[in-house]
Amino acid sequence: MKKQQICILGSTGSIGTQALDVISQHSDLYEVYCLTANNSAEKLSEQAHKFKPAAVVIANEDKYKELQDLLADEPDIKVYAGKSALEQIVEAEPIDMVLASMVGFSGFLPTINAIKAHKKICLANKETLVVAGELICNLAKENHVPILPVDSEHSAIFQSIVGDADNEIEKILLTCSGGPFRLYSEEQLKTVTAADALKHPTWNMGAKITIDSASLMNKGFEVMEAKWLFGVPAEKIQVLIHPQSVVHSAVQFVDGAVKAQLGVPDMRLPIQYAFSFPTRLPLNGERLDLFKQQKLEFFEPDIKKFKCLALAYDAINKGGNMPCILNAANEIANSAFRKGQCSFTGMATIIEQTMAKATFDKNPNLDVYLQTDKEARAIASEIIKNINE
Repeated sequence: MKKQQICILGSTGSIGTQALDVISQHSDLYEVYCLTANNSAEKLSEQAHKFKPAAVVIANEDKYKELQDLLADEPDIKVYAGKSALEQIVEAEPIDMVLASMVGFSGFLPTINAIKAHKKICLANKETLVVAGELICNLAKENHVPILPVDSEHSAIFQSIVGDADNEIEKILLTCSGGPFRLYSEEQLKTVTAADALKHPTWNMGAKITIDSASLMNKGFEVMEAKWLFGVPAEKIQVLIHPQSVVHSAVQFVDGAVKAQLGVPDMRLPIQYAFSFPTRLPLNGERLDLFKQQKLEFFEPDIKKFKCLALAYDAINKGGNMPCILNAANEIANSAFRKGQCSFTGMATIIEQTMAKATFDKNPNLDVYLQTDKEARAIASEIIKNINE
């Protein structure tokens, strides 16, 4: 049987490295065709030496020479650099599926090109659907391309509707750990640091998504992602704070039945399921022990305290390019918080002000999205500059 050729966008990040573990557990089924990274030339080179892809791409052109030198002993591996190389590599003929696990808006154009090239999409980059859900879903439909969710929650929803795809969903129950500040007061939240926010209680993830999880912006993004992936309006998607991270999400059907997917917090499971669907393959790792897990709690999120989630709902309700504005402002605010340029609660203020100032477009196309992203970043950056003067 021919091995499935996989392109990993963002192979040096948390999802990318775990995907490579899945591939190495099933090397009889999968092969790496291409690996990409933004800046991590050394880590990319290590991965390339181990998995022998046909090509590697480093987005930062300044790292091209370094990567070339590191791979001088691998003449069969083609080395490319730059954003356009990243956007083009996904179109390579041998590729069967693309794991989109780049951080933020940077994954948007490569994912669009992969869809146009009829590649199966394993989507871990939720910002692509946040920014332009309608455009992406229409494009996938036109090109008959499946989009398989890799986010643990969306994979759980997907797994819960397998066999029930034609049955009406009453509501989606989207779970959320609540992050490290779940029990903090509004006053306490004002003084938390990036180091505090990066200590996620149950998941081990990259820096940006860990901060988004702490602010609950990540959950707002996931509501948008679920809306587009499963065709369910936002008012039928309920967020539940579930500190144990055992129930990864659930679906309630019109007869009142609820189907949920449970498991230990391990991203390799949703990654592997996206690769292998509809087949389930063996996976080495910890198993859920329900005897040890004596407590499963669920709480309502406090959107007054965690304003980012409220802003995400505002963006959903406004529609058009507002989610794109929200995403761009959040990327800038999240980065500023990590650099100590704004407070934890200041992130929501920056995002809210950007949403009020950026140009709104009810019916955006691709060019409008690209322009909106640029404009919103500039506005958010200016607001941060004024805070620090």
